[in-house]
Amino acid sequence: MSEKIPPGLSRLISSASLMPQEAMMEVKKKSQQLYIGIPKETSFQENRIPLIPESVLLLTNNGHEIIVETGAGAASNIQDSDYSEAGAKIVYSPAEVYKADIVLKVAAPSAEELELIQPKQTLISILQMSMQNEDFIRRLSAKKITAIGYEFMNDDSGIYPIIQAMSEIVGSTAILIAAEYLSNAFNGKGELLGGVAGIPPSEVVIIGAGTVGEYAARTAIGLGASVKVFDNSIHRLRRLQNRLGRRIFTSIIVPNILLKELKNADVAIGALRSDEGRAPVVVTDEMVSEMRVGSVIVDVSIDQGGCFETSEVTNHSQPVFRKYGVVHYCVPNIASRVSRTASTALSNIFTPILLSAGEQGGIDEMLWKNQAVRKGVYLYKGSITNRYVSNVCRLPYKDLELLMAARM
Repeated sequence: MSEKIPPGLSRLISSASLMPQEAMMEVKKKSQQLYIGIPKETSFQENRIPLIPESVLLLTNNGHEIIVETGAGAASNIQDSDYSEAGAKIVYSPAEVYKADIVLKVAAPSAEELELIQPKQTLISILQMSMQNEDFIRRLSAKKITAIGYEFMNDDSGIYPIIQAMSEIVGSTAILIAAEYLSNAFNGKGELLGGVAGIPPSEVVIIGAGTVGEYAARTAIGLGASVKVFDNSIHRLRRLQNRLGRRIFTSIIVPNILLKELKNADVAIGALRSDEGRAPVVVTDEMVSEMRVGSVIVDVSIDQGGCFETSEVTNHSQPVFRKYGVVHYCVPNIASRVSRTASTALSNIFTPILLSAGEQGGIDEMLWKNQAVRKGVYLYKGSITNRYVSNVCRLPYKDLELLMAARM
């Protein structure tokens, strides 16, 4: 039999239940100082750097430590003194850079750099799985690395921020490259890309209506050229016209229509992409042979094999070759041609991510809250968390959400 509650205590309990109650609040994670290393890029003709001095200054002012290998910014005309004045520490060997907790770079690490990576580090770089092999992933996995491939980072709207930024730069640059090779400067036929009063405009054919195609079209139109865009997606063609805010010639890729326009073209831009594997070849050897002598092809798709059958990989030192009298520019890394602009674009994306990681208590906490960056993770503490990488390497896949939840 329960004891009877005294009337006075009963009234006290009743009145207390009507009073405002305290609520449990989440304790804010303590901010964490990040230790970030930026090595000098060793990949062939990679001229970009992931953080510019202005971003380094912002990060160091927020308490983060940044070390930069000497000469890392030289290819983008950024001096060591620019970084040291922004608060970075300049070091004189890559081994010193790889002592940092977070290694931030543009290209994937080379075999030599893999040896320098420390156990349980965080690596942020491009992955380019088509250029890697099973051994590359195994060596990172064995060191329990958390690796983020920035080309995989995308938000809920499907936008890949770094791919988008680089594509905008490459699209605009492709037209400027074509303009150079039409002029006398590189033994071209001596024409101005675009047109002036009394002279018919240049004919520019763009194959691909994605971001590269859109920015190539914007630049060509801005110079006064007549632009014609081909793509196999009506949606992309319609979206392109809406974004340009004007009607231009567009067509599905039909070989006889494409050939007709290529015969009259001064410039042809190849900007088709494939989600996996090789880019589709839509311009045959025979079609190129019917183009005008002195016309220019810029095959932006060359990093996926190219969409012109005549394309062969070139480089910034020897960027062009001629076939059937047509100039072919087939450099895979066009963004490195304007490395300072490209570096600034990369820095604008990486800086908020790093600031957020510091404010939220580290990389793990930032990944937990930032879905866009989380999608870039292909290794989490040594476990493969990207299904595509897992399939290519024939190694076990683990769900990142479950791995991160387990740490709680």
